[in-house]
Amino acid sequence: MTIVLNLVVSVLVIIVLQLLGMFVFSLMTPFKDVEELKKGNVAVGLALGGKFISTALILGVAAYTNTNIWFMMLWFAVGYVCLIAAYWLFELMTPSFRISEQLLKGNVAVGIMLFSVYLGFSFAISSLII
Repeated sequence: MTIVLNLVVSVLVIIVLQLLGMFVFSLMTPFKDVEELKKGNVAVGLALGGKFISTALILGVAAYTNTNIWFMMLWFAVGYVCLIAAYWLFELMTPSFRISEQLLKGNVAVGIMLFSVYLGFSFAISSLII
């Protein structure tokens, strides 16, 4: 019974952390992600998908490598902060334009690049989680 309870609690914590991570990412953009998706903005869809997969990857590795739920949450937080820093680093490396403006315009190339940046950094960041 304890194993089942631990599993249920872990799954609930993972869901809450994933949703919290996506909420924080939504605060970083000056537009409403869901509204842009309703309009069919592929660039925003790619960026949002990259955020979701990257957050899930870091969360999954944190859960896999830590049997203690508090350590899992701590390592997810560390990895997530690094992922946010990667976004801002990418923003700094493109001084000729703002990423959010390009996404809002539907620039698919920027969406693909941002998806790749999120995914690449999440792989690298998750390799540091112990």
